[in-house]
Amino acid sequence: MALSLPAIMRTTAARLSALYFLLFALCAVLLVFYMTSLSARMLTGQTQETINDEVLGLARAYQRGGLPVLVRVVEQRSRQPGANLYLIADANGQILTGNVQSLEPGVLETDGWTTEPFSYRRFGEGELERQRNQASDPNGTPPGETEVQVEGEKGHNAIALVLRLPNQMIMLVGRDLGEPERFRAVIRRALMLALGMMGLGGLLIWFFVGRAALKRIDSVSEASRRIMGGDLTGRLPVTGAGDEFDRLSENLNTMLARIATLNEGLKQVSDNIAHDLKTPLTRLRNRAEATLSGKPKTTDYRQALEGTIAESDQLIKTFNAILMISRLEAGYSSESTSKVDLAAAVRDVVELYEPVAEEAGVALETSVDGDFTVNGNRELIGQALSNIVDNAIKYSTDATEKPAVRVALQRVGHDIRLSVADNGHGIPDDADRARATERFVRLEKSRSQPGSGLGLSLAKAIMTFHNGRLELLPANPGLSVIMSFPAREDH
Repeated sequence: MALSLPAIMRTTAARLSALYFLLFALCAVLLVFYMTSLSARMLTGQTQETINDEVLGLARAYQRGGLPVLVRVVEQRSRQPGANLYLIADANGQILTGNVQSLEPGVLETDGWTTEPFSYRRFGEGELERQRNQASDPNGTPPGETEVQVEGEKGHNAIALVLRLPNQMIMLVGRDLGEPERFRAVIRRALMLALGMMGLGGLLIWFFVGRAALKRIDSVSEASRRIMGGDLTGRLPVTGAGDEFDRLSENLNTMLARIATLNEGLKQVSDNIAHDLKTPLTRLRNRAEATLSGKPKTTDYRQALEGTIAESDQLIKTFNAILMISRLEAGYSSESTSKVDLAAAVRDVVELYEPVAEEAGVALETSVDGDFTVNGNRELIGQALSNIVDNAIKYSTDATEKPAVRVALQRVGHDIRLSVADNGHGIPDDADRARATERFVRLEKSRSQPGSGLGLSLAKAIMTFHNGRLELLPANPGLSVIMSFPAREDH
């Protein structure tokens, strides 16, 4: 989707890129000025050090032979290639010897280092300029005009040390600044070129990378609009690059999958309530209608009301179980968690169901290999274990051998396993074992037993709340229901 420049500049990526570019440009400009000034100061310092060495050598020559030796040394050094500036003038500033033809006015009036660079002309540069001008002007130029032009031109720049000799004569030793200025210009051009290349590279990177990022954001926005339109099967695109966009999309896709699961669970609850609770409500209505249609006695009314209350209590328990399952599956529950001693919880549940098992003729056995502690809710774990033990007692009564239920607690690998196994007919079919933990599911062999089909479903939700697993495995014979808790206590 094409975007105009104002629309692009309203994006966060473009604003951040522009801000970074401005900060980078400012830092680069400051770096250019700092490097050029630093290089100029370094070269100026080296120049001053060189001039000081020259002055010391000339001072020794003057001490050795006076003015004649000094003049001879100055003339000798001024003729060397790449020589410094040498000048000896009288007290009035008239140049007597050296390689300097003219100076900027006022240079010889003060002693010591010149405060500012000054302009000068080397000896013989004026004549060379005249020859060049005459060669470039075949018609000839009046000598007066050429002279004015040459003297009006500004010469080279230099710094110098001006010394006044004991006989009031003036000696100047200096160095041309052409090399430091050229060096500074080279550094400035190099840094400016580097700045331009880096700025261009930054713009190109922003253009290509920024456009790719904007395209990914647009694709995420398009997918979000489809999802907001009601298509919960849609997912945000994941490119596989593993960057921040992919991690965000994966987390949001996980959230969407969780929302879809919760919506599906809500739909199942609604369907289950509509279908499975219709029968007990119909029984309540038929009982009340049958009681009112005849001429029963007071005892008949009382029996009808007692039956209605019992049926209502069962309905309330069913609704409470449904609400508990929904809250636990949604990850929200007002139940507090703490350290739970699983061995103590097993002993309490087994002690509670021993009379029930004895009355049903079922041997209830216990095997606890040590003390195990998990972080969870004792009441919820006890309720899940009670539902499983109650089912095991009910469905072991049809065993071919002596009915028996065995509750075992042990550590297996990284898990703490609490298993309840019976020796009844069990659930041979794998698909039936998977369906047995769904709400209101009652298999064909269990329809003759009392219950609502929510026991295993509630146990599964409780294990999900504790970051554990509920597994149904064949016990050969019978069924083994395993509650697996993570062994670490910070789960």
